[in-house]
Amino acid sequence: MGNDLRDIRKRIRSIDKTQKITRAMKMVSAAKFNRATNAVVAARPYAAKIQEVIAAVSSGLDPEVHPLLVTREPVRRLEVVVFTSDRGLCGSFNANIIKRAEALIARRRPELEAVTVVAVGKRGLDHFRRNVSGEVGRSWTGIARVTQDDAREIAEYLMERYREGKSDEVLLVYSRFVSALSQEPVDQLLLPVRPAVATSPVRYEMEPGPEPLLGLLIPRAVEFAVFRALLESQAGEHGARMTAMDNATKNTEELIRTFTLDYNKARQAAITAELVEVVSGAEAL
Repeated sequence: MGNDLRDIRKRIRSIDKTQKITRAMKMVSAAKFNRATNAVVAARPYAAKIQEVIAAVSSGLDPEVHPLLVTREPVRRLEVVVFTSDRGLCGSFNANIIKRAEALIARRRPELEAVTVVAVGKRGLDHFRRNVSGEVGRSWTGIARVTQDDAREIAEYLMERYREGKSDEVLLVYSRFVSALSQEPVDQLLLPVRPAVATSPVRYEMEPGPEPLLGLLIPRAVEFAVFRALLESQAGEHGARMTAMDNATKNTEELIRTFTLDYNKARQAAITAELVEVVSGAEAL
């Protein structure tokens, strides 16, 4: 009986230590989550506005005015940029993104000559190195806090490959942030840039002309699309980890209650057994 009590006490102490870790991780993720969500909310209007401006400027122009507007048909070389986290313990966050990317590649593969996966995040990089769905190209890991420099480096690499004809189409696969409890895996066309249909009735007079202006706007739009994907992915990661650690903390609380009840029952049984022995001994005398 004594050994049973010691085992239960050890389990309770072990679970209590785990609970402290999960609670601390939840608090850290909550702090990062608030900062990341503020950045996402601030970025979304800018992303919509820059698309609106490009649509207005490029309206009526030949796509040949800029190499990143040129559509190549048929698409033979596909580049898929997959955004995951560097660390785990965030529920199904990474698995959902990877599943989305693999489904997209499987659907498109019959029409393609080559697929290149660009991994942003260590979890995605490790997965695609083990499970080859295509050639694994460049990768970026260790982006603890998203900056414009990170987005610019990734975007310049993708734009250069597109200009050189090494890719015919570039897709981003990332987790769009909805809430702390919900992240939506999405895929988005990055290159070629396809401006939305201009809906504004306002006619712009541009000096210099639209071609030089597009030369400035389009690379900035590509860079910002990557920047937004990084922000959305990081906000989703922190939300998913916060939720996962909250659930883990609740599970440890339930386990501690269960084992504490078992400990009290075992202790009561031990006390009862000792009392029976004492009474039996007294009656024998």
